[in-house]
Amino acid sequence: MPTVLEELVEFLHHGNTQIRQIACENLVGFSTAQPDLFKRHQLLPVRDLKLLVRDYTQIAKNALTILINISSDKEVLANLAEDDAFIETLMVKITDVKEPTADDIAMLFANLAKSDKLSRLITLKRRTAESVSTSTMAINQLMDCFVKGAEGALNKKANFDYLSYFFADLSKSEAGRAYFTTRQDYDGVVPVTKLTVFTEHESTVRRKGVASTIKNVAFEIPFHSTLLSADEANLLPYVLLPITGPEEFSEEESTAMLPDLQLLPPDKQRDSDNSIIVTHLETLLLLTTTREGRDKMRAIKVYPIIRECHLHVDDEDVREACDRLVQVLMRDEEGEEDASQVQIEGTNSISYSDIHERQESAQNDDEKVVELF
Repeated sequence: MPTVLEELVEFLHHGNTQIRQIACENLVGFSTAQPDLFKRHQLLPVRDLKLLVRDYTQIAKNALTILINISSDKEVLANLAEDDAFIETLMVKITDVKEPTADDIAMLFANLAKSDKLSRLITLKRRTAESVSTSTMAINQLMDCFVKGAEGALNKKANFDYLSYFFADLSKSEAGRAYFTTRQDYDGVVPVTKLTVFTEHESTVRRKGVASTIKNVAFEIPFHSTLLSADEANLLPYVLLPITGPEEFSEEESTAMLPDLQLLPPDKQRDSDNSIIVTHLETLLLLTTTREGRDKMRAIKVYPIIRECHLHVDDEDVREACDRLVQVLMRDEEGEEDASQVQIEGTNSISYSDIHERQESAQNDDEKVVELF
């Protein structure tokens, strides 16, 4: 004999709107407490919920909330991500500038990106989404929703922030990174450059997703020249600014820094989320893979910025990330000796504790601290 909850699930496909709404509303809490409830009868409740996404607004919103909560299940995830008709339903709704559940759909897309099957959105062509994008490619339409829709500029009831998580997961794949590093025909822009301006956005979700996407793109070593070029992606200021605080630098250090990092206001703050700072530091570390990247960062005085970050952020993960980066920036290049580098006896490596000890010793003895670049 079915339980009360099992009977409630049966009402998801009831013909009466009010009954569907009551069932959907009351099942939201159980989507986290008892997710297996929705896997009965070969995922029949999931199939019902996919149809309810097209129902009246409140029903659709509750249905999306349930799907978001249960999509962590591999079986449910596969059912959702592999359903072309359902994905098209989501695309139709999220590109509708009057859609009240657009943010819920963005969140569901972020979860669905955990499935490799969703990478097909990179090559999926569909009708043009008027008022959103002139592209017929699904991925470009989502990108335009994200870029144009920040802070409700496209849809008054949505900000599309969670699409940044969708992009982050997509960029983990080779096909995804290829998309983010390829100039698009419809607007002549390389997609990753559309994201960099959001590294200091007020939304933590948007900043975090964008930071992870940029980091994943940095795994494409042949693309590093484009990322580093001030005339192309110009990535460095967008990655360095979130990890830069209000500290003052010497005139020599400041003069060599990128223009965007000179004369910052006294109320300048680092990113409030230390995990985002770590992600940016890891991006910089990836950019040191090439000699061009290392030379560039040495030339624009990245070290003093990392030094201050290490000193003023009380977080072990941040400090470890700083230390890994400085190990690369401060070591000799193979076959070369740099007399301006601080050397630790018996090794070419250097750590922040070593640097700070030497600086403190020099200051205590009224000696001049050795310039590290």
